[in-house]
Amino acid sequence: MPILDRAWRDWLTTNVERGCSAESMIDAMIASGFDHGTAREAVKQIVLGKPVALGQATPPAATSAASATTATSSIATSNGYHYEPCPVPAGNVVRAGGRDVKVLLRCERPQVIVFGDVLSADECHELMERSRHRLKRSTTVNETDGSEDVIQNRTSEGIWFQRCEDPFITTLDERIAELMNWPMNCGEGLQILHYNGGGEYRPHFDYFPPDQAGSARHTAHGGQRVATLIVYLNDVAGGGETIFPEAGLSVVAKQGGAVYFSYMNSLGELDPLTLHGGAPVLAGEKWIMTKWMRQRAYE
Repeated sequence: MPILDRAWRDWLTTNVERGCSAESMIDAMIASGFDHGTAREAVKQIVLGKPVALGQATPPAATSAASATTATSSIATSNGYHYEPCPVPAGNVVRAGGRDVKVLLRCERPQVIVFGDVLSADECHELMERSRHRLKRSTTVNETDGSEDVIQNRTSEGIWFQRCEDPFITTLDERIAELMNWPMNCGEGLQILHYNGGGEYRPHFDYFPPDQAGSARHTAHGGQRVATLIVYLNDVAGGGETIFPEAGLSVVAKQGGAVYFSYMNSLGELDPLTLHGGAPVLAGEKWIMTKWMRQRAYE
């Protein structure tokens, strides 16, 4: 049986501060080898603010310090990435912002979830109309100095909404944070992107590559990106899928639906299987909304 050491105490304290339930923390400790009585008493004392007797130092096995949910065990893959429990709750329906969001698909490696009914049709139209006359050519991060570059690999136009800039955007930010199960203040502002016919975004990573000097400029505020939610604002007549070439996965754009993927664990590892792109739009146009979550509060 593992030892209830300082690392476990810190883990319990962190999860209490994040609002995790006592039952979920007890279950995680039992899954890691503690007996029920020890786990229950430790959680009770932390919740009540009492000191916990410590044993010899033994780090908690595969706990997720960055996750808003409790972690139990990790699974190592051939590429060296350790998969930990996904922050998004299990089940076929996730309640978020007073809305029942359908889970249409779950993929474990990489951690990808396809949702239905994240936004209503009216909400999608509202976002497109608000954005239509403010669009500017999208950029990418320069790997050398972190500046914003316009490149041929990304042929979209976009705008940003500040987080919670008005009641409508606040409603969406709150719903998305609850759906992704991550603190709202760790989220970047909502980005709206528009692709005309032929528009695409060739395969790339959403996280900032740690081996590129330009990434430091962006991770200095809020840390690394940990997860992405792409919401589809319209049905695309042809093409425009979100593709994950390393996983052999393709998600068709459906209005109000979304694709979620997580790519950073508590060890700071980044999942190369989340390489993804926007396939060329073959007919019609494509509108999406993107939310990126960071390790820490992002201001």
